[in-house]
Amino acid sequence: MRRTLFCVAAILSANMAWAQAQPVVRTLDLVGLNGKNVGKITLTEAAKGVILRLEANGFPQGWHGIHFHEKGVCDANNKFKDAGGHVHAMTSVVHGLLNANANDDGDLTNVYAGADGKINAEIYSTLVSVYPGRERPALLDGDGASVIIHANPDDYQSQPIGGAGDRIACAVIK
Repeated sequence: MRRTLFCVAAILSANMAWAQAQPVVRTLDLVGLNGKNVGKITLTEAAKGVILRLEANGFPQGWHGIHFHEKGVCDANNKFKDAGGHVHAMTSVVHGLLNANANDDGDLTNVYAGADGKINAEIYSTLVSVYPGRERPALLDGDGASVIIHANPDDYQSQPIGGAGDRIACAVIK
């Protein structure tokens, strides 16, 4: 019995080590303000960050801010306000990829919607991780996180969200 338990534990340990070495991939449904699906987001854990791939449609043409938000809730009836603020490890947050004092881990680069309303983008962030236990804030913490797309572009400097405006789409990370 003792030998069997040891063998099972060794097999489980080896399988867990193999699983942790594989990239973590999560596919998320992106919903608009009408509560309907407008696309998908794929998150992949990388060695030193997260790759976010976005495939969406139905957006106004132009640039749109996109950020990781602190809570894994996307209530379209509440205009996605329940997703909270940006993901961050600090209590005093300074927004902006172009701000020398920035410490906002939810910051991402803007995405562009073409004349057909489609967004196809891939963004890499070294500011977060998918799972806890790394040196960066985890998207899959106790209450999850979300990805929010805004109506306007992020100017990468203004406080608190770079002038990105209303939240127009959201995806839950849980």
